[in-house]
Amino acid sequence: MTTTLRLGDTAPDFTQDSSDGPIDFHDWAGDSWVVLFSHPADFTPVCTTELGKTAALGSEFARRGVKPIAVSVDPVDKHRQWIGDINDTQNTTVNFPILADADRKVANLYDLIHPNASTTATVRSVFIIDPKKAIRTTITYPASTGRNFDEILRVIDSLQLTDSHKVATPANWRDGDDVVIVPSVQDPVEIAQRFPKGYTAVRPYLRVTPQPGR
Repeated sequence: MTTTLRLGDTAPDFTQDSSDGPIDFHDWAGDSWVVLFSHPADFTPVCTTELGKTAALGSEFARRGVKPIAVSVDPVDKHRQWIGDINDTQNTTVNFPILADADRKVANLYDLIHPNASTTATVRSVFIIDPKKAIRTTITYPASTGRNFDEILRVIDSLQLTDSHKVATPANWRDGDDVVIVPSVQDPVEIAQRFPKGYTAVRPYLRVTPQPGR
């Protein structure tokens, strides 16, 4: 039974085998952020580059307190063979688990099989999950299009910043750029306390300020 997951929903828990052994998902996630991302199959070209890029960005994920975890419908022994290819062709070391979802348990929980695209292969979905196990972002790509992992890191930066400060991030924002003050903050004293570097009111509803903490 598939379920449509929406932002703010609790990420479904599960127990599933993986290239690193059995995973009890919520226990494995602990207090970390998680990026759960799905792959149509092992030994496919686009997936190989994606897992290689994720491994290469390991220090960037760790710096943000994020654990990546992949899911593919193939079994563990095939995953482990594939990891050798990924490491070799992408000049990296895969250091995160790949769930072995042969029974489609995770695929069904996270609605990863879209019959109008394929009745068997999972789509390329990304779930960014916060330490409270809430789904904060979902992105879905067709099987033919590889993901932009710089964008995934950018979204995580935005989420972590906006969770800590009463700001939102504008179009094409990157860490260190100016941000906007959320409309709910109107009290001048609060604004002065929260944004000591000041702000520019482009319009009453569009107030631009340097990124807090920078």
